[in-house]
Amino acid sequence: MITEKDKPYLQRCIDLASEALAKGDQPFGSVLVSRNGDILFEDHNHIAEGDNTQHPEFNIVRWAGQHLSPEERAQATVYTSGEHCPMCAAAHGMAGLGRIVYVSSSQQLNEWLDELGIERTSRVISRPIQAVITDTAVDGPVLEWADTMKDLHRRYYEQKV
Repeated sequence: MITEKDKPYLQRCIDLASEALAKGDQPFGSVLVSRNGDILFEDHNHIAEGDNTQHPEFNIVRWAGQHLSPEERAQATVYTSGEHCPMCAAAHGMAGLGRIVYVSSSQQLNEWLDELGIERTSRVISRPIQAVITDTAVDGPVLEWADTMKDLHRRYYEQKV
C-alpha cells in the first residue's frame, strides 16, 4: 500500500523523469531509499546515449551491488516513475533489493502509446514485475499522477517526430 511517506520519493522520481525528458531521453526516473528513509542513489534514463540497458532501475542495481550489504539491499526500497521492465525486474530480484513502488504501470504506458499511435519496437515483451520476480513487495500505480506521466511520455514522442 502506498502511503503519504512514499509520495515525496515518488515526486522525486517524476522530477528525475522530467530531467531525462529535458535531456532528450525517455521520461523515467528512480531513487533508492534506505530503511531509514535516506536517498542513497538516484538516476534517470540514459538510453538516448545508445545503450538501451541504461535504465535508472538497472543502474540502481549496479550501485547497490557495489555499495550495500545483502541485508541493506533487502531493506531498501526502489521508487520509480514507471514499473520495472523485465530486465530491471530480473536484476532487482537477483540483487536482492526490497520493495518496489512505482507511479505508472507498464500497462498504462502501453495504453498511452496505443492512444498516441506509437509503434513499439522493443524485442522485450512487457510483463508486470510479479510475472518476473517473486517474494518482492510491489506497490503501484499511483492514479493521481497518471496524467502527469502520460503527458511526459506524450512530450517525449512529440520531440521525436
